[in-house]
Amino acid sequence: MNCPCWDQSVQASEIGVSVKDGVVTLTGTVDTYVKKWRAEEAAHRVAGVTAVANDITVRTIGERTDADIAAAAVHALRWNAGVAADKIHVTVDKGWVTLKGDVEWQYQRQEAERAVRRLRGVKGVSNLISVKPSASRFTVRPEEED
Repeated sequence: MNCPCWDQSVQASEIGVSVKDGVVTLTGTVDTYVKKWRAEEAAHRVAGVTAVANDITVRTIGERTDADIAAAAVHALRWNAGVAADKIHVTVDKGWVTLKGDVEWQYQRQEAERAVRRLRGVKGVSNLISVKPSASRFTVRPEEED
C-alpha cells in the first residue's frame, strides 16, 4: 500500500502492510507503542480503508519493569493539568497499561491516554476511563415569573 499520509516517525522497513477488501493488516516490530499507534492512525486516514488489524509487535529497548512503568504513568498523569489524576487508576501488565476510572469530560479521558502512551516501556494502552458528566453542571434553572 502506498500511503501519502504515512507518519515519518515510522520507518517503512519496520512495518508490513497488506490490504484486502478495504481491511488493512499491519505487521512488523517497532520499539515504541507510539510508533504502533501512529502506524494505525495513518492507515485509518487512507481513503477506502474500512478497518485496520494492528498486528505490530512492540519490542522496547531496555525493558522496564511493570512497577517502573506504573510509577511513571502515575507521575505523568499528575503532571498533566488536563487530567483528573486522582480519579484514574493505573494497572500495568507486561508493559500494557490499563486506565480505569471516571472523569467529567472527554478531553480528560483523551489526555490521560496521551500522557501514558509515550512513556518508555509501554507496549499498549487500554483506555477504560468512563466519561460521566457532573449533573450539577447541566441543571437548568427555572425561569423567574413576573
